[in-house]
Amino acid sequence: MPQHNLFAALRAAFPKDLDAVAVETDNGLHYSWRDLDRASAMMANLLQSLEIPQGSRVAVQVEKSVEAMVLYLATLRAGMVFLPLNTAYQSGEIEYFVGNAEPAVVVCSSKNFGWVSKIAFKAGTAHVFTLDDDRTGSLLQRAAHHSDQHTTVTQQADDLAAILYTSGTTGRSKGAMLTHGNMRSNAVMLKDYWGWQKGDVLIHALPIFHVHGLFVAIHGALINGSKMIWLSKFDPKLVIAKMRQATVFMGVPTLYVRMLAEPALTREAAQHMRLFIAGSAPLLIETFSEWIERTGHTILERYGMSETVMLTSNPYAADARYGQQAERRGGTVGFPLPGVSLRVLDDAGQALPVGEIGGIQVQGPNVFKGYWRMPEKTKEEFTADGFFKTGDVGKVDARGYVTIVGRSKDLIISGGYNVYPAEIEGYINDMPGVAESAVVGVPHPDFGEVGVAVVIAKAGVTLNADTLIANLKAQLANFKIPKRCFIVNELPRNTMSKVQKNLLREQYKSLFMA
Repeated sequence: MPQHNLFAALRAAFPKDLDAVAVETDNGLHYSWRDLDRASAMMANLLQSLEIPQGSRVAVQVEKSVEAMVLYLATLRAGMVFLPLNTAYQSGEIEYFVGNAEPAVVVCSSKNFGWVSKIAFKAGTAHVFTLDDDRTGSLLQRAAHHSDQHTTVTQQADDLAAILYTSGTTGRSKGAMLTHGNMRSNAVMLKDYWGWQKGDVLIHALPIFHVHGLFVAIHGALINGSKMIWLSKFDPKLVIAKMRQATVFMGVPTLYVRMLAEPALTREAAQHMRLFIAGSAPLLIETFSEWIERTGHTILERYGMSETVMLTSNPYAADARYGQQAERRGGTVGFPLPGVSLRVLDDAGQALPVGEIGGIQVQGPNVFKGYWRMPEKTKEEFTADGFFKTGDVGKVDARGYVTIVGRSKDLIISGGYNVYPAEIEGYINDMPGVAESAVVGVPHPDFGEVGVAVVIAKAGVTLNADTLIANLKAQLANFKIPKRCFIVNELPRNTMSKVQKNLLREQYKSLFMA
């Protein structure tokens, strides 16, 4: 039987010299490739010793550590299903995830063991372990008694490898089921597409409960046999200092903004780097342009989802597939990746011409299997011809560049007209003194819905809300103009720095409703 286990592909890419450094941490620890192999074998043997069925879920809510990454590798290796949980989740959320996924194993931080174990045991989970970011915990104690040799469990491409719960901004979170084939195909393709090469070193400064840090970054380094410089949390000064020893960095836009605020960020500091990648939230064109000016590097922006891993990317280099002049274009997320089909449709399901805004649908080997225990929801989110409705709204230009305009749930229908918040935000963000903005729709007695703009000023700048609205009126159709504008100090964000528009809608929902 052919072996499609993702771990087997990652392990096959380890360098010949297993004693070379695979991971170097910010507190001076060094892990060799042999360490990763042996430790994941011991943990895989521990999981299998529990005599739980293959395909059992392993739910993990722990702080970032190399051992937590090894637990992920061990789960794949043992033929179990990895379920990463955001460290910010509280008891109500954990109760829902554990109840919904019914994991056979739960791993949590020691400090949370009391309440997490209570929830887990009540839901029928038989095994609860602890794992801390200082290399302690019952998981490591138990694993130490097991062999450091392990034969990777054979998996089919369609076998489940991970369940990722979506953020749940509308209703309950859904568990996206990703298979070994989904993730393996994406990792192999990105290795080529992003020009991974021998000697590359990745600065890993992202959390590992999310697609970006856990799959895109870790898979990218491992499948290329590349060393990782592992930071427990993002520190702009430290990342800039480490650039001299690295070649690749992946981050959310906020991380780039924070590095741009550091005087140490110069062309000299970044001269050893090969590639900067951004995703998980929109990158402002101002950040894109300032990064070029300061470092001489052009950020590569890409687009993906929990349900699909990566879907599109700006080109790494000029590519015959897109014409030799293909460049990384700010404000876009590039082209559909090889093997991915992407189309833009109107509300009636008709294909839209070039440049027209509509719903984005995708198909490819990276697209997930469906939502865990939600067959009706799964059916609803796929078309009859097998395309996944992403819920994102966007357009494709004449050269094939994809631009994301927003989420369909963020669409404002005002007086019968469709208003796309991202379009309005683009105009506001271009105004002098504006750092960032968010536009949301709120109920209105006459128009059904109207836009409200929430704006952050740049440091040391005083903005006038009425002036911003007046400037917009000179540039946009009247039906697109927000009815109110508020200047605030910060926008609510989730752990991946995405603005939580649902919280803004809730905050301003009564503005026009007497």
